[in-house]
Amino acid sequence: MNATSPTQPSETSMPLERDLFLRTLVRELAGTLENVVGLDEASGFISVVGQRMGDWIDAEYRQALGTPQLNRDQVVAVLVDLKRRIQGDFHVIEVTEDRVVLGNRACPFGDKVLGRPSMCMMTSNVFGTITAQNLGRSKVVLDQTIAQGAPTCRVTVFFKASADADAADGREYFRV
Repeated sequence: MNATSPTQPSETSMPLERDLFLRTLVRELAGTLENVVGLDEASGFISVVGQRMGDWIDAEYRQALGTPQLNRDQVVAVLVDLKRRIQGDFHVIEVTEDRVVLGNRACPFGDKVLGRPSMCMMTSNVFGTITAQNLGRSKVVLDQTIAQGAPTCRVTVFFKASADADAADGREYFRV
């Protein structure tokens, strides 16, 4: 044993801390689900968690903003802000009356999302739930994702039904 080597686990400089532990935990859970039940079913399970997270986050923002319902501009601001708070780097590319297109340069899951596309259901369901609960409905399209190897994410959130929304391949959400 080298004289300069730590003698106690607490003396080591391992990168193990809560954030890394939890991101790795989610990655391994998603990977296990994908391997055991398949990508579609794993995405379904993660969607349930994402919806519950979306309900919770929506309630937190409404309470913090002192409003029973968010308007379109507030919804867009919340989507960007919530990702910022969890170390994502989402930004608005375009906003129209019908939709918002968001870009993202950093996934909150970091490199733990690579090869785990089911984890993107968290974004889809959180965004979809918040938007639908406040605006009545939404459709979320994951145009490109870091999880599938793209350098950035691009997410379109439709605020209402339209020909473009109908033609897009995404998940629909409705106010409950």
